[in-house]
Amino acid sequence: MKIFIGTDHAGLAQKEKIAEFLRGSGYEVVDCGAHEYDEEDDYPDFVIPVAREVSRNPQNVRGIILGGSGQGEAMTANRFSHVRAAVYYGKAHSLTNNVENLVLTREHNDSNVLAIGSRFVTDDDALEAVRTWLATPFSNGERHKRRMNKIERAHD
Repeated sequence: MKIFIGTDHAGLAQKEKIAEFLRGSGYEVVDCGAHEYDEEDDYPDFVIPVAREVSRNPQNVRGIILGGSGQGEAMTANRFSHVRAAVYYGKAHSLTNNVENLVLTREHNDSNVLAIGSRFVTDDDALEAVRTWLATPFSNGERHKRRMNKIERAHD
């Protein structure tokens, strides 16, 4: 599977660790940047290329986007048709088990972009999230497909 990954300065170090993990796990990784630390860069410059690629081939590629909170990154990605970005905040900053919630984004919503709030997520938690998210299949349940179809029609 091909995975597109991108971040601004806030997630740069974590992106490098995730990309290395993914390559070591046999995934094809396309790094959409940032490639160097620049405190003045803007996350849309790196998220838009990831979202565009997922939008073009939503069933066969995935995207991972990182930023300070993950929220703006997910909002940007979700502007593209066929993109379903879900935000992961890590274990320490959640009242519930956020890994279980992440599983539901795959099982019920077939999320194809994972947004990580790097300022809230340890490297180990990020790697666990990526591993879990990639390993969790969509349930293909009728009610979930029906709901996703309604979302897709809203983009038309």
